[in-house]
Amino acid sequence: MKQYETVFIATPVLSEAQMKEAVAKYTGFIKDNGGEIVYEEDWGLKQLAYPIKKRTSGFYYLIEFKADPQLIASLETQYRRDERIIRFLTFAMDKHAVAYAEKRRANKQAK
Repeated sequence: MKQYETVFIATPVLSEAQMKEAVAKYTGFIKDNGGEIVYEEDWGLKQLAYPIKKRTSGFYYLIEFKADPQLIASLETQYRRDERIIRFLTFAMDKHAVAYAEKRRANKQAK
């Protein structure tokens, strides 16, 4: 299994409960398809660098997980079908990115 990191931006009109529902949907999807969640982080509502689908802000959420490469295509299909998601990015982490992410998490927990 390879390690991946995905960040998605949800539409800013969602309530707190709707955002939690969206996060639960994707983390559940990863787990149900044999993946393992390594780390999750809610980055909150942020201003976008440029308008996307006539939106100027969005809720950012990061999920770091381990999974088989076949899962990525179906996860991204789920993102595309969901009206709440306005943008997403998933990438495979190499050993340097994994080490950096672990170091970043350790520094965050130490604060």
